[in-house]
Amino acid sequence: MAFGEDTFLFLRQLSENNNRDWFNEHKDEYEACVREPAFSFIEAVAPNLEKLSPHFMAKASNMGGSLMRVYRDVRFSKNKTPYKTNIGIQFRHEQGKDVHAPGFYVHIEPSRVFIGVGKWSPHADGLKMIRQHIDTFPQSWLDAKSDEKFLKHFKLSGESLKRAPKGYPLDHPMIEELKRKDFIAIADIPPELVLEEDFADIVMGYFELGAPYVKELCRAVRVPF
Repeated sequence: MAFGEDTFLFLRQLSENNNRDWFNEHKDEYEACVREPAFSFIEAVAPNLEKLSPHFMAKASNMGGSLMRVYRDVRFSKNKTPYKTNIGIQFRHEQGKDVHAPGFYVHIEPSRVFIGVGKWSPHADGLKMIRQHIDTFPQSWLDAKSDEKFLKHFKLSGESLKRAPKGYPLDHPMIEELKRKDFIAIADIPPELVLEEDFADIVMGYFELGAPYVKELCRAVRVPF
C-alpha cells in the first residue's frame, strides 16, 4: 500500500481539527491513511537500506519502530495541540535510542516533504566527540560534507553557536563547523513524489547520496557504518 491523496487529506483535516475528540472519531482513517502506508513504505525501504548499511533500523511496528509517534510531547511547549500534523519516519542507528542518534529521516506533510540525514541535537558527549573528530580529521570531514553530488541536493542545516566552543580558538580553520550544534542535511522534494509507487526507491537514492556524511558522523561517535 502506497501513500495516497487521502494521506494528505487526513493530515490537512487533522491540522484543522487538532483535538482528541476528532482524532478518536477518525482513528480508523489514521490507520488506513497514515500508519498502514507508512509501514508499507518502511518495509519497502528495509532491504535496500540494509545493503547500504546493516546498522540502521527499518522497523514497521507500533512500539520502538521507525514511524514516529503521532502524539506530541507538550510538557515544555506553549503549543498544547496534542497531535503532530506531519508524518515522521526515522531510520536510526541500532546503537541509538532516540532521535539524537545518527540516522536517515523522511518528513511528510501536505505543504513540505524533505529527506534528512545526519545527527540532530547530539548530547554533550556526542557533540564533544564530533568536534574532536572535525579538529583531528578536518579533510575527511570536508570531503564528506562538501561532496558535489551531495550538495547538489542537500543543504546543511541546524543551529550553531554564536561564539567559538570552549577549547577552540576563534581563528580555528574549521571554526564554522566546530560551532555547529546540529549536524544534519536536508533535501526538499516535491510533495507529489510521495504519491509515486516507487517513492521508497526515490528516498533510497537520497539516502545513498547522504551516506558518506552519515558514515563520517558514525566514525566521529565511534559506531559502525
